[in-house]
This record gives sequence, C-alpha cells and structure tokens, in this order.
Amino acid sequence: MVEFSDFTVAQIRIARPTDQFEEVINFYEKGLGLRRLTEFSGHRGYQGIILGLPNAPYHLEFTKHDDGSPCPAPTQDNLLVFYIPSSHEINVVVNRLSEMGYCEVTPENPYWEEKGTTIEDPDGWRVVLMNTNGI
Repeated sequence: MVEFSDFTVAQIRIARPTDQFEEVINFYEKGLGLRRLTEFSGHRGYQGIILGLPNAPYHLEFTKHDDGSPCPAPTQDNLLVFYIPSSHEINVVVNRLSEMGYCEVTPENPYWEEKGTTIEDPDGWRVVLMNTNGI
C-alpha cells in the first residue's frame, strides 16, 4: 500500500472502454506481455478484462458494452509510459509488436524519442517504452 497525506491507496486501475476489445487485448497481452489477471462478463451489459504485472498494485482494465463502447483517442501526447531498464527487453517487445503490425510512431514531444519508443494501440492510444538505463 502507498500512503498519501490524506488517504492510503491499495491499488490503482486505469480503465477505458473499447470497440476493438479483442484487438486491444491482443496488443497489451500478447504484444506488450502484460498478464491476464481476471476478466468478467454479464455485468449490466459489460464485458471486461484486467491486465497487469503479477503482484503489482496497478492494472489496466478494458471494457466493452453490448451497445458499443466507443472511446476516441486523446491527443498524441496523452501517454501510457512503461519505464524499462533493459534496452534488450524493449527491443523484444518492439519487434513483437512490429510483427503484429504495430510500428513505431513519432511522438509529439521529442523527449520521448531520446530513450523511448512510441507505439499506438488499436484505438490510437499511445504507449511509450522508455529505457531507464542511465536515468
């Protein structure tokens, strides 16, 4: 748990809907290598999946609704950043995503280009794989 001045946090989850549910799962699970922690269906028309790293207190949740779940991508500078110490591990993930059809894009902010690789997920949300070696 993390203690802040006003409250204690046991877990952080970033959740968003998608109309490309299977493609998004494939990107984050098979492409990035996040683990499927749990999933649910039949929850008032929602189906969802929670992905993350084992024993980590932060997760990504993707949902879809029976009536559709559009979620337009934000600006090109709204980012989900993974700080990764090994450039080799970054290259493995980048190559795997490239083989899946997800190639590097130019970040809006040149800072992310210095030690990072930016890739868009199926919905156009941007992910940065940032090398922390030397930071």
